[in-house]
Amino acid sequence: MPKQEELTLRAVGLGILLSVVMAAANVYLGLKAGMTVSASIPAAVMAMGVLRMMARKGSVLESNLVQTAASAGESLAAGIIFTMPALVIAGVWQTFDFWVTSFIALTGGLLGILFMIPMRKVFVVDSPELAFPEGVACAEVLKSGEEGNETGAILVFQAILVGGLFKFFGSFVGLLKGAVEWATIMSGRVFFVGCDVSPALVAVGYIVELQIAVLIFIGGAAAWLIGIPLLGGAEGDAVEAAGSLWNSQIRYIGVGAMVVGGIDSIFKVRKGLFMAVKELKNAIKRGKDKNLPETERNLGGNTILALTAVCIVLITAIYYHVTQNVGQTILAAGCMIVLSFFFTAVASYIVGLVGNSNSPVSGMTITAVLATGGLLYVMGYSGSSGVLATLCVAGVVCCVACTSGDVCNDLKTGNIVGASPRNQQILQIVGVASAAFVLTPVLIAMHEGSIRMGGTGIGGADYPAPQANLFASLTKGFFMGGDLPWDMVVIGVIVGIMIIIVDKALGKNGKGAGLHLMPIAVGIYLPFGLSVPILIGGLIAYFVKKNSGDKGDANQKRGVLVASGIIAGESLIGVGLAILAYFGIGSMVMLLAEFGIQVDMSWVPDDIEHVLEFVSAGALALVCILFYKWSFKKK
Repeated sequence: MPKQEELTLRAVGLGILLSVVMAAANVYLGLKAGMTVSASIPAAVMAMGVLRMMARKGSVLESNLVQTAASAGESLAAGIIFTMPALVIAGVWQTFDFWVTSFIALTGGLLGILFMIPMRKVFVVDSPELAFPEGVACAEVLKSGEEGNETGAILVFQAILVGGLFKFFGSFVGLLKGAVEWATIMSGRVFFVGCDVSPALVAVGYIVELQIAVLIFIGGAAAWLIGIPLLGGAEGDAVEAAGSLWNSQIRYIGVGAMVVGGIDSIFKVRKGLFMAVKELKNAIKRGKDKNLPETERNLGGNTILALTAVCIVLITAIYYHVTQNVGQTILAAGCMIVLSFFFTAVASYIVGLVGNSNSPVSGMTITAVLATGGLLYVMGYSGSSGVLATLCVAGVVCCVACTSGDVCNDLKTGNIVGASPRNQQILQIVGVASAAFVLTPVLIAMHEGSIRMGGTGIGGADYPAPQANLFASLTKGFFMGGDLPWDMVVIGVIVGIMIIIVDKALGKNGKGAGLHLMPIAVGIYLPFGLSVPILIGGLIAYFVKKNSGDKGDANQKRGVLVASGIIAGESLIGVGLAILAYFGIGSMVMLLAEFGIQVDMSWVPDDIEHVLEFVSAGALALVCILFYKWSFKKK
């Protein structure tokens, strides 16, 4: 059997392109929804489709390398958007510093790859208890080629068109509203219901499936339908009052619960940590083995050590640049190295257990913020330099956790299809390097474009950025005299502990009953409007599988392709519109005005908002129907 082509110029070029595209798309999705989704499967499908058009038959190994690079860009986007916007939200930065943000992304992403490589044998090869659900699914897509043929690629591009058009007609033309909301105040207590009109959120719900979607909804319902009315004290506009009570009080219950969830996740992987350290010691003793087959060969040890040293030097220089304090720099760099190595193992192990999309990176980053912020605070540092040091450490650690988990997942896929780990690691590095310098311009365009159009920028209603808002609040509480509602955080800790106890009590043989804490905590922390379409997506996934008979898994994968396309379409148009807004063109009316065409809007009736709500709800329902139908393979 002839050896398949793998590390080719077309694979590298396509990998770079998809890495940049997926990174930009996930910046939008993460800032809007507070979560990102794995890019591996859609990237694999698009790679197989494009490679077949470029050559008579693109190899599985080439397609695997393309998805490896693409998922690197996606994972890096998650690491940055969860942390660096906090500096803008906290008021330390007025806009994003291009070089600081880009180099934190680059160095954090590289360290995630480099720290993960010595752990490959522990988690990917020698841990049969780790199922790697997303890595195995991606390998099946690559091996079967069914979803990777022209039909699968067409399905993805159809979904991209639907998601893009929905966003275009909503945000640019103005025919669709972003949310449908209703609230009322009775006896000082506010009652609120709402739903974001976003196909991308429905797609997220489909990908995480019904169990996780229900848990997110439970958290949202507990916060908004129970917590806010119980809190009371509402006055003024009902919708604004509900948002104010959630923002200033209730969401911090989610913070406390996420802290408990993060600690619980670390405790669960304690055995994996010891195994990883043991394997590292053995690898050092063995040295370089030239007799290893290509399917077992990693990047050379000297290369890993050299790149790691360069990254640490660069990060230390960044910390000194932002703090101008030697002591603070040394403390921050020390925290970064220890936490990064630690969370590389944690993230890798958890991805093996539950998949990339369900990895509790937020909980890990909260732990990093609390550990670094607490240490700097105890050492007497304060003010904006303390916020900068803490969040720059959190930025690197979050990039490390996101990227290392992605590397582990991709290496499992490669292990199944017979790929070279070394080639995958090279493409991971290429993907990170390509995406790192794209993220900041996208962030700047989204933030400043929103503000120029009279919006709130990142951290407000346009782009809630829930994780970044959380980290901004925590660091301001440490260093800038911020007043956190610690009573709510304590309630969240108690709620988190109770959920873990109940889960253990309902489970069997020492295992939980599936009442995962992190999704519930995330639901509490997210705006309620986000959890409703996520639940709808989870229900679509459930009924697709239920009504597919023996083709449930195949149709489920088709649905994942549709979901990924919808997310990509809405996200990329959202980024494009943000760039237009940055240049002062925030709507179709404004674009026409640039060409001298004035549109008379005086004929629009005053109650048009109510009409648009019905139109928007109907449009979202139509997309859901299409979503459901496209998930079934035509006979």
